[in-house]
Amino acid sequence: MTKISKCLFPVAGYGTRFLPATKAIPKEMLPILTKPLIQYGVEEAMSAGINTMVMVTSQYKQAIKHHFEAHVEIESSIQGTAKASLLDEVNYAIKHCEFGYIEQAQMLGLGHAIYTGQVLIGDEPFAVILPDDLCTNDGNSVLKQMISLHTQYPDCCIVAIEEVPMADVDKYGVIEGELLAGSEDAYRVHAMVEKPSPMDAPTNLAIIGRYILTTEIFDALEDTQPDKNGEIQITDALMLLAKQGKVIAYKFQGKRYDCGNVKGFVLATNAFAHAQGMI
Repeated sequence: MTKISKCLFPVAGYGTRFLPATKAIPKEMLPILTKPLIQYGVEEAMSAGINTMVMVTSQYKQAIKHHFEAHVEIESSIQGTAKASLLDEVNYAIKHCEFGYIEQAQMLGLGHAIYTGQVLIGDEPFAVILPDDLCTNDGNSVLKQMISLHTQYPDCCIVAIEEVPMADVDKYGVIEGELLAGSEDAYRVHAMVEKPSPMDAPTNLAIIGRYILTTEIFDALEDTQPDKNGEIQITDALMLLAKQGKVIAYKFQGKRYDCGNVKGFVLATNAFAHAQGMI
């Protein structure tokens, strides 16, 4: 079985919900306390044994690349002071990971972003993290949990899911499936619906921003037609594989903060500050 060694980060979007802050600052660089969202995502990937980070980005997101490069002037200015350790975590990532960048020329949906990264992914299964979804837990990270499940089902794609209020299903891709034999948290997916109305949703099991994908996803994306907005949806591509029994949905252990909107971002900030005894 091929070890998962690469994680793709779709980070090309404009982040318009956070304007005017994101006019010049990438949304993924907005900090929860003092650490930007993209660094939380990279550290989660590292916790799962991944050391190659593939950023599908845009010309406006150079700050992400700069964050994962050495900054000699800053490091020199804090050397020997109490602040010297503040860069330890990001410098550890810089030292132990390889970072690759490719620009998504047009914003044509998550599926298109993932397809754009194919040239850097190659012919091996890979992980996907959407930094908007900040996940925390006391045990193994969400991605590490998913990779463990993937070792049992190496020919399948894995999507992370959680139960959401039925009134909110129109914000997500939603799955329908049956529990795997002997499991309480993993489903063989039969159907996936992108942003259904509450009346049309088959369940309230919503897909969140963590995926393990096999390279079959690239062929599926080639066969996926754009939606009414002209976007290629990863949910539609995965549905092609689900029809072959090759998609598993995993109800992860942990808590997710939806930092793709201001309310979720504030909730995450307050939770992290409370956990560190700041409030």
